[in-house]
Amino acid sequence: MKKKQIDFQFLIIVMALLALGLIMVFSASSESARHNFGDAYYFIKRQLIWALISLAAMTFFANFDYRRFGRFALPILIVSILLLMLVLFIGDDIKGGKRWLNLGFSSFQPSEAAKIAVIIFFSRSLSKNPGILEKFWTGLLPYLGVLGIFAGLLMLEPHFSGTVVLVLVGVIILFVAGAKISHLLMLGTPAVVVGWLLVISSEYRWRRITAFLDPFRDKLGDGWQIIQSLFAIGSGGIFGLGLGRSRQKFLYIPEPHNDFIFSILCEELGFIGAFLTILLFAALIWRGIKIAMNASDTFGSLLAVGITSLIAVEVIINIAVVTSSMPVTGMPLPFFSYGGTALFAIMCCMGIMLNISRYSK
Repeated sequence: MKKKQIDFQFLIIVMALLALGLIMVFSASSESARHNFGDAYYFIKRQLIWALISLAAMTFFANFDYRRFGRFALPILIVSILLLMLVLFIGDDIKGGKRWLNLGFSSFQPSEAAKIAVIIFFSRSLSKNPGILEKFWTGLLPYLGVLGIFAGLLMLEPHFSGTVVLVLVGVIILFVAGAKISHLLMLGTPAVVVGWLLVISSEYRWRRITAFLDPFRDKLGDGWQIIQSLFAIGSGGIFGLGLGRSRQKFLYIPEPHNDFIFSILCEELGFIGAFLTILLFAALIWRGIKIAMNASDTFGSLLAVGITSLIAVEVIINIAVVTSSMPVTGMPLPFFSYGGTALFAIMCCMGIMLNISRYSK
């Protein structure tokens, strides 16, 4: 099929989110960087380098025929499993979790690669076997087994939020590919039970539940972060305090440039800024759905569904956490939260989406 122009609306939204994300990383991280490293530009300099690398990667994948990924779907899946196993043995232990591989010049988070690997493998396999999900034992169950392997390895790190995202994205792809609702609902109950057992069996997860129910019960301990986040959101009002004028970033919110960067955005840009940011994400997701609907083949359609659902799930969970709509969990906000691995992975996905749009019907 002859190449067409990329989806420029999608590209413009991506660039707008990336630019706004970089601005907020600098604003949110400046005081923390000055306090810990004596350089207010410490974090933004590193994020800018990763942004340039990520832009180059997006450009490459925008011009790389996405259909070639199908040939390497299984090897990519196997390599991602090996990386998740490797990080358990030689990964850096940070805050009680082994999630990072130290590469010397930077760190790498295998869970980010695992999400993309599952999306590619599921999309390729299901596009080659239409109708297979109508069967439970020989159809749906093997794919759930693959999700189970990844979920098990992620929980050993432990990485509960990464597990939730990967499983949700996998289930969304299965549903779109034709899995019966009755089968998914039948497995939903035991999945909820297992999730609840995982929560109550871990002291730190259970403390997060109790802090969510009543953060002021332990306002100097487990409830501190969410209370400070709510203070930031509330003090922003309609129009915000102004860019760079956040008070909660002055070491009240721990690492404000990471998972809780949206609360700093609300404080500085107010309800208007938060609404426009959410609107940008909604537009990106809508364009992603359009790309999936107009894809030239089933593989491209499912691939676009997986990537779009990945962004949607991460955005919903992150905003729900910082607004105290769900218990605190470590979930970065795409394009915004500081971190080279996550930004690189999401920009690679954006490149793949742009390439799919070039072969649309």
